[in-house]
Amino acid sequence: MISASNICLAYGKRTIFKNVNIKFTPGNCYGLIGANGAGKSTFLKILAGDIDPDKGDISIGKGLRLAVLRQDQFAFDEETVFNTVIMGHERLYKVMAEREAIYSKGEFTEEDGIRSGELEAEFAEMNGYGVESEAAVLLNGLGIGEELRQKKMKELEGGEKVRVLLAQALFGNPDILLLDEPTNHLDLKSIQWLEEFLGRFQNTVLVVSHDRHFLNQACTHIADIDFGTIRTYVGNYDFWYEASQLVLKQQQEANKKATDKANELKDFIARFSSNASKAKQATSRKKLLDKLDIEELPVSSRKYPFVVFKPERACGDIILEVEGLTKSIDGIKVLDNVSFVVNKGDKIAFVGGNGQAKSMLIQILAGELKPDSGSFRWGVTITTASFPKENSSFFDKELSLIDWLCQYPPHEGESFARGFLGRMLFSGDDATKMTTVLSGGEKVRCMLSRMMLSSANVLLFDEPTNHLDLESITALNNSLIQFSEVILFTSHDHKFVSTIANRIIELTPGGVIDRAMSFDEYLESADINTLREQLCGGEADLKL
Repeated sequence: MISASNICLAYGKRTIFKNVNIKFTPGNCYGLIGANGAGKSTFLKILAGDIDPDKGDISIGKGLRLAVLRQDQFAFDEETVFNTVIMGHERLYKVMAEREAIYSKGEFTEEDGIRSGELEAEFAEMNGYGVESEAAVLLNGLGIGEELRQKKMKELEGGEKVRVLLAQALFGNPDILLLDEPTNHLDLKSIQWLEEFLGRFQNTVLVVSHDRHFLNQACTHIADIDFGTIRTYVGNYDFWYEASQLVLKQQQEANKKATDKANELKDFIARFSSNASKAKQATSRKKLLDKLDIEELPVSSRKYPFVVFKPERACGDIILEVEGLTKSIDGIKVLDNVSFVVNKGDKIAFVGGNGQAKSMLIQILAGELKPDSGSFRWGVTITTASFPKENSSFFDKELSLIDWLCQYPPHEGESFARGFLGRMLFSGDDATKMTTVLSGGEKVRCMLSRMMLSSANVLLFDEPTNHLDLESITALNNSLIQFSEVILFTSHDHKFVSTIANRIIELTPGGVIDRAMSFDEYLESADINTLREQLCGGEADLKL
């Protein structure tokens, strides 16, 4: 068990936590959620002892071992992959090192014999004889093959290092496990393996993630950071969302009733307090008014942008015809003879292991890149709006957000731009922010604003959920579910894809797989798995 008592933390005048009291119990997996800047990662660091709060204490049960997913990819560069995993259990690793040092001695003294016996007993108690098999299971599940295990960490790519560090955190059955964005750099198969691992895990887990599908599959509880404190809810993310909206609605309705009653009493007092025959009743009403409890709702850090795409006209019969698109980079074919036809109502998710291929296809269809060969044709009724994965070129001029938005049609002036930006969470002085100081999430909201103004009937998105918090992802997700026309998109967000797409086009090294079905149906199809194996020469793992 791990608990926090009266935790307070502030940066300058900004309060992050105020008298937080919370307990996390074994057998539960807690999804730690909150708006960007609410303090999710900070709270994990306080629990891990990496940050000291201004006030309060963290209590961990006696003898319990805490493990943390470390974010520093270079900390273990001189260690082998295998050793890096074992180092997740610090005491076990020290015992192994001392044991190995004794056995490597040329002469074995009586003291060495006594000490080796003590070490062997402790080694066995910590399941030391099973370390190799346990490490292998973890690394296999996270997609790190046997050929990498004796390599030094510095020889691995960034995504591979993250997987090894995750295996390090999971190693040795820790009593308390703290995971910050553990699904980053994982493919679908590895994410599913991690979900199942946490489902079997008997101890305490706290996890921060923007992956709503992962939170739904892995979490038994949600710990919500809002109003400067943390509240726990039993259930997964979807259950928390429904429950929190219901609680908020009930609070608002109760406040409205109390406010209406107060206004009624105030009106009666004002009208009759000077009337002798009604004075007694007015006094009685005033006493009621004094007792009436009108609870002011605290200002939430959680805000949802207003994302709505309204097409100016419906798509005609001909939307998009793609024939034999091919594109190479540095002599390597990234797109090879890609053909498909887009129909009315299609919401197509492009999936596959090659992110460059998916991005390149979106760029070609948006007119930002020319193919080496092949063609594509948009119908005469079609207007498009595109969201690129890399958006820095849109913000290279130093402009206020108002001036930035006014660059794009319908050019309706400052007042209109202020109102539009306000709905996208740039209210007041935020609307005059300079584009050169925007965060990644703020840039994404600007790009979505630009797309909404276009009134296009075909929307193209390349990883639109990158840099967004859960609230903005939810707002965008719901908007695209409601959009009546055509969407072509890529995303690493499982729930985003599964709730929007009605057609899946997978780009594989051996060709295109194209099916009109939901993403979850696509994942479960044995026929598609067989076809993928044939096209990919045995490399059959699907990636978003």
